[in-house]
Amino acid sequence: MNVTFQQKIALAGSVASFLIVDDHPLFREALQAAVRLAVPLADISEAASIDNALQLLATKTRVDLVLLDLSMPGTVGIEGLMQVRAAFPRLPVLVVSGNEEPKIVRAALSHGIAGFVPKSTSKEELAIVIEGVFKGGIYVPPHLLAAIEADDGYLVERALLERVRNLTPQQKRVLLMLREGLQNKQIAYELNVAETTVKAHVSEILRKLKVYSRTKAVVEIAKLDLSGL
Repeated sequence: MNVTFQQKIALAGSVASFLIVDDHPLFREALQAAVRLAVPLADISEAASIDNALQLLATKTRVDLVLLDLSMPGTVGIEGLMQVRAAFPRLPVLVVSGNEEPKIVRAALSHGIAGFVPKSTSKEELAIVIEGVFKGGIYVPPHLLAAIEADDGYLVERALLERVRNLTPQQKRVLLMLREGLQNKQIAYELNVAETTVKAHVSEILRKLKVYSRTKAVVEIAKLDLSGL
């Protein structure tokens, strides 16, 4: 027998808990309807500001998913998302936003969100997205993915990241130390090698990254997520 998503929630013996963060009452109501469509017995809380959301999250024992609007009072860009992430780094967040700029979508995704959904998404579609997120998926509409990939800034960053991946392990270590602001002498000490060896590594790094100075290299790699190195 096939088990529906709602039945799986019930069989788990707990009620899924949601927090809707949006400053428009009518849209909070629309999001509630979408959540109820996906999880009829959901426990749903609402917040009309980021401060209110943080207060609620601090008092709740568990929240399974936050549905967050980026355009909140007192915030610009993804500032609200960053505040929530800083306070609750492991909390699943689904961004529901009217801002579909590629740089905004890309920046939000870089903070480990569960998905990015345009506000124009229908209630039925959003319910399907919520189900997918609960199953561990990450959702971004195809048209937004295409817009991100077509964005010049993204393509430049992706090309630079690919060049970073082609560095040797020792060159990657030197690059990370350059980003931390260490000078050649300090890097040589940390790696227990001669300073001339470090200079050779730096020269090769600049050549492979196609930048003309170590300052330019530091500026460029500051834009990248190098945690995987």
